[in-house]
Amino acid sequence: MEKQLIVGREAELAELSRLVVSSDGQAVLVRGEAGVGKSVLLTAAAEQAGARGHRVIRVTGVESETALPFAGLHQILHPLLHTMSGLDKATQAVVDTVFGRRPGEVPSVMALGIAVLDVMALASSDVPLLVVVDDGHWFDPHSAEVGGFIARRLAGHAVRMIIGVRAETSSAWDAAALPELAVAPLDAAASADLLRMQAPGMPSAVRSRVLALAQGNPLALTELPHALEEGTASSMVVEALPLPRRLERMYGDRIKDLPVAERSRLLLAALDGSAADASTAGRTRYRLEQAEEAVARGLLVRDAASGELVFRHPLVRSALLQTATPNERRAAHGQLAELHRDDLERHAGHLASATVDPDETVGAVLERAARSASARGGAAAAVALLTRAAELSPAAGQRSRRLGDAAFVAAQSALLDRAQELRQASDRLASSSQSPTAVITAAYAALYQQGDVRSAHRRVAHALRTMSPQTDPAIRTRLLNLLLAISLFSADPALWSVTDGLVDARRASGDETTVLYRDVWGDITRRGHGARQHLQELFARLDEEQPWDVMRLSVAAYCLDALGDYRFLVRQVAERESGSGAVTNAMTLLQVVMLDQISSGDWDGAERTGHRGLELTTTHGYSLFEHQYHGFLGLIAAWRGDAPRATAAMNRLDRWARPRGVGYLTQLAEAIGAATSLTEGDYESAYAYASGITAPGTFTPYSQQAPRTLLDLVEAALHTGRGDQARAHPAAARHQGLPAISPRLDFLTAAADAMTTEGDAARAAFERATHHPAAADYPFELARVRLAQGVWLRRARERAAARTVLAQAADAFERLGAAPWVRRVQAELRATGAPGSTPDPGQAALTAQERRIAELAAGGLSNREIGAKLFLSPRTVGAHLYRIFPKLGITSRAALRDALTDTAEADPEK
Repeated sequence: MEKQLIVGREAELAELSRLVVSSDGQAVLVRGEAGVGKSVLLTAAAEQAGARGHRVIRVTGVESETALPFAGLHQILHPLLHTMSGLDKATQAVVDTVFGRRPGEVPSVMALGIAVLDVMALASSDVPLLVVVDDGHWFDPHSAEVGGFIARRLAGHAVRMIIGVRAETSSAWDAAALPELAVAPLDAAASADLLRMQAPGMPSAVRSRVLALAQGNPLALTELPHALEEGTASSMVVEALPLPRRLERMYGDRIKDLPVAERSRLLLAALDGSAADASTAGRTRYRLEQAEEAVARGLLVRDAASGELVFRHPLVRSALLQTATPNERRAAHGQLAELHRDDLERHAGHLASATVDPDETVGAVLERAARSASARGGAAAAVALLTRAAELSPAAGQRSRRLGDAAFVAAQSALLDRAQELRQASDRLASSSQSPTAVITAAYAALYQQGDVRSAHRRVAHALRTMSPQTDPAIRTRLLNLLLAISLFSADPALWSVTDGLVDARRASGDETTVLYRDVWGDITRRGHGARQHLQELFARLDEEQPWDVMRLSVAAYCLDALGDYRFLVRQVAERESGSGAVTNAMTLLQVVMLDQISSGDWDGAERTGHRGLELTTTHGYSLFEHQYHGFLGLIAAWRGDAPRATAAMNRLDRWARPRGVGYLTQLAEAIGAATSLTEGDYESAYAYASGITAPGTFTPYSQQAPRTLLDLVEAALHTGRGDQARAHPAAARHQGLPAISPRLDFLTAAADAMTTEGDAARAAFERATHHPAAADYPFELARVRLAQGVWLRRARERAAARTVLAQAADAFERLGAAPWVRRVQAELRATGAPGSTPDPGQAALTAQERRIAELAAGGLSNREIGAKLFLSPRTVGAHLYRIFPKLGITSRAALRDALTDTAEADPEK
């Protein structure tokens, strides 16, 4: 490539030179308008690195490939493939999956970013590596997201990255938060110097006009003198156009005079992206040759490294596309479609642009490509492919169906306005305003944005009842799955009764997946038996994983406490779809990830996931999911003892969800209330909240919270003297068969059994619970069981054994950040006489009324009975007990008698 003059860029060159010679990995985003000299600066940095013996990879974003997932990343990685033999198998598998060399789920941004960083680290182990990305604004979003992830983590590696982007064009790099180097137009002195070098004999009047036209843009200052010589400078005098457009027109004037065959070859290169840079090696591409006239006119140069012809500037490519006629572009796309026949998505993209008249064969190819794109995280690209497939469908029915499919994918991508437009177009073709697609789109908006479960359920159920037997089975399944989601959020037995009937009517068709969703999203305590095996079979059958299929199965896995088996897949797809993929599904998948983190004891990670999901939902206006995230964050706050935050979340949920009939969220609010009260030791309130979700000895039908709050209700009942109700609950769980539904429910039932078992049999019951195979997977619940076990052992005078299990509980609560629970365990440890835990003498200083209440409670009276004797309300009695327990160093009503005996022995005056 010819050496270009660099004038007035001393500061920018110094900054890039500092990066090149730096002893540590760094990245910078070079931003400026078209023609301002970004490419020249990037070339200078690359040449400096090459002269120092560094490995240099130069890649260029291609506008026609912005919809192809990972197209830019392929350019970066291909020159490094020979270094990958030193990678571990897991990293190799990730890279091979993206390159299509092995089947598998496309990895998340994080997993892929780490793998690519490993590749770069390996490639730079002998000499430093510089990656230069020109026209980064044309990188596909997936590649830019991974590139940004890598660029933020180069410290400690001998890897540098320089990314050039246009100031006037937005891109995914903008969100990478990288250091930026702004390239401004040249000042007046530098502009005059550059023009003098380019045209030393130019008359002063012409020089002044050129300087005024160029506005400090180096490309304009370089090209205008040549254009004046050629007589093509008239394009630059169109004052109404921005400078880049004027430069583009100037190149267009040169292109028009090329021989037809040569212009056709340049157009092929421009549409394929191959002549933008020599770095697209590794995939089938159009190779530009026989273009001597274009070289002579300054449109092409020969790359010094590869010897291949490349465009002199990105504006040359833009000019080619602007000056080509529609017929010329279609012919070129047709040739490129043949060239890329083995690459489904590229083949389909060029085929779509080459075809004018309706053609069902082309429509079918585009439909297959759309499915491939959505499975690779490119749902937005899938919408465009399906829309074009509809345009090329000869039959109105096929056009309507494909537009309906595009509307469905758009809705899954949080593009509800676009979904509505596509739905309307589909309905016009079907001569219907109440098509299934219309119902689906309207119900999505009603559910996700307004939380209107009642009207959404009514519309979808009516559509299913009145649907023609000839309706596409896929449409019927979509409606049923949507109805199930609405019913899940409603938690309303009346609505579920309608849903059950419609699913049962469909059961004869063999739709096993929908039946599974009904069984576990709905009345799981009565229908969930055997569902885990069914779930495993359905996960095993996943082939080309569509994000909505993974999302629904992951929700079912959460309901069945089986997420641990599919954790990696769920997190991968959540990451993949959060960008330009099926964003609506990503919102749900992130919730599932968060719930998995809560269950497994990664509460810090759960909070981070929750805030990330909250940002995503508020950005798209999905109020239903926004309130869900607030609820899950509130639940963590409740268990950690942050009562103000937990109470605020509970009230927010209840105010929004109750009038709308979103029972799932009102029950979540009740669960937050129960957790807050249990953490604070306000067991009367905890019992009120927990029994509001499900009465003792029963499990409310269609309530997801009912089996999950099993332990909460038992604890609250025990601490308020409701022993019969507490014992009735695990008995009901066994009678209902809950232990057979999931290992977690089996563990919780065993834990509740242990807490409610009396006498010496409790010893074995606690051992069974704490040594349950699933116990270690649920550290918070296990710690609560150990706390109860420690209390029982202390009361049984087995203080050494009590200290052992209490210490284990304290460690678990400490790791979770559950400070009030740590304090509760410490109080029990003090009561066992643990070394260094002597009780504070003031702890046992009860007031006369507190002592009287404590004595009555120790005698077995309930709060209501105590209140009747002392003329107090039951809630006031509960408040007194809440203050009494920490004074006595105990955590339960059952320990009152021993504690009162101990304090009496310690103070003979009482």
